[in-house]
Amino acid sequence: MPGLAAERVLLVGLGESGEFGDNTYRDALRAAANALKELGAADATLAIADLKVARRTLAWNVHQAVGVFREAYYRFDRLKTQKKAPAHRLAAVTLAVTSGAVPAAAEHALKEAVATADGVELARTLGNLPPNICTPAYLADEAKKLAREFKLQIEILEQRDMEKLGMGALLAVTRGSRLPPKLIVLRYSGGAKKQKPIVYVGKGITFDTGGISLKPAGEMDEMKYDMSGAGSVLGAMRALAGMRAPVNAIGLIPTCENMPGGNATRPGDVVTTLSGQTVEILNTDAEGRLILCDALTYAERFEPEVVIDIATLTGACVIALGHVASGLFANDQKLADEIKAAADEACDKVWQMPLWEDYQEQLRSNFADMANIGGRPAGSVTAACYLARFTRSMRWAHLDIAGTAWKSGREKGSTGRPVALLTRFALRHVGRKA
Repeated sequence: MPGLAAERVLLVGLGESGEFGDNTYRDALRAAANALKELGAADATLAIADLKVARRTLAWNVHQAVGVFREAYYRFDRLKTQKKAPAHRLAAVTLAVTSGAVPAAAEHALKEAVATADGVELARTLGNLPPNICTPAYLADEAKKLAREFKLQIEILEQRDMEKLGMGALLAVTRGSRLPPKLIVLRYSGGAKKQKPIVYVGKGITFDTGGISLKPAGEMDEMKYDMSGAGSVLGAMRALAGMRAPVNAIGLIPTCENMPGGNATRPGDVVTTLSGQTVEILNTDAEGRLILCDALTYAERFEPEVVIDIATLTGACVIALGHVASGLFANDQKLADEIKAAADEACDKVWQMPLWEDYQEQLRSNFADMANIGGRPAGSVTAACYLARFTRSMRWAHLDIAGTAWKSGREKGSTGRPVALLTRFALRHVGRKA
């Protein structure tokens, strides 16, 4: 091509013009990234970043371009002794704006997108690490690294602290493990002092055997991903701090193992939660809600603007929604709508599920204030209803990411979802839309 300095030109099909939308644009980006990987290109200029994608802005295009390319080039091979030498790694990608000067909004979006991609990669790597490495103590150490790098405030509550506070539900889960639990509190203060914080609560079960209610052996290795909620919170905190977002955010991570053993909690045990409510544990494999309920009660002391918990909570949510959308539950419709808008911008789908009082009857117990399971019908809903009993004084939402946090099969690995959603939510909450 006359006057072109590039050695090669890569043409990417965009399909029918009348059908060009979000998915087609992202597919084109992914196709380009994969082709560049096969070619071993060291640098590239992308000339589709400013295409008009339906109702989207240039800033949105930039976010997606960075996210898709970083996802395509992500590798996890740190534990392999014979690593395949990668083809020439893409050192730089230039996003060309063909219609004039680059708007300030696009420059700002680029910084946000890079920081978000860094957060996603952190969450993916933590999820992909094996459970003998990624332990509760390891997650605490990673949080400390973030605190040092980005000058965040951090506090780690140890088992003795939880015992003094009366976190009976969280401690019940960890009883069968030889590894001590941690409660990680990570604070980022980028907003005004008077601005109430967003609190993200991430489930951090670093391995889930099911406890005495032991899981079947098949695919149990994937229960290392049961800390994906914790990983996404650390990823989101890294993203917000990395871009210096004008928000106040707190990451709250209860983390432990759920193991069988002579000291493990038994089905039928009754424990007292931090809130003072009692719970009959009918199934020790419904452990995520037990560690979350104490963490959610603990979150009240921060006087949050909103609280969002993120958890690989129920297999029932996978049955309901598959691996496309995360389940969304909320006790405040305005908050649910905010999350849905952030999910739309981030291309990280959610689907709102009911949280009606009618379902609370399934949690009735003859021996305690509630049971920790409500039976097979509407399993993801009753799990959320259980958590709702500990959040009545807060604007709260729950994201069940059991179907979206990782992939199985040949592409087995963490997805890093929903870091992008959480980051977009925080930015939208202070008026920054893509």
